[in-house]
Amino acid sequence: MLVLIPTRKHLDYAQGYLGLNLLAEAKAELVLIRAEDRNDPEVLALQLELAMASSTWARVITLARTLTKTRPADERPWVAWAYALREKQRITEARNVLLRGEPLIQRPSALVDYNLACYFALLDDLHEARRRLKRACIREPEWKTEALTDPDLAALKTPNPGHSTR
Repeated sequence: MLVLIPTRKHLDYAQGYLGLNLLAEAKAELVLIRAEDRNDPEVLALQLELAMASSTWARVITLARTLTKTRPADERPWVAWAYALREKQRITEARNVLLRGEPLIQRPSALVDYNLACYFALLDDLHEARRRLKRACIREPEWKTEALTDPDLAALKTPNPGHSTR
């Protein structure tokens, strides 16, 4: 007698393994999901998290692109897509993806502004980088500490042009 485990159980198991950083086990659970459920947005979202944890950037880009079409108001796929592009040194594309998603995201968080600050800084638009970082830190003050050591924001440590450093 063949017993099929429901997709929800596989997702729960995979999420648990992912939480424990047991990536191979999480992947094994996702493989067991029935073929007709593999394109379900919840399944794709967990595959996206696994791809992020595995640093498989091309897979992140593919999954995130798909999820932004089915769930445009969900922040996570937009941020993941942009981050994967950044990891592949495609900074302009990363910025453009996040800018395209920003108005669609239901409630953009400090994370969107923080990531955009990084991309603008890397692209040498320091005015916009500072503006975005300020907005992120107003929403989430703990980002100030993160920003101090983030290499993507290193250009912001130079004095602001036109302002005295005294």
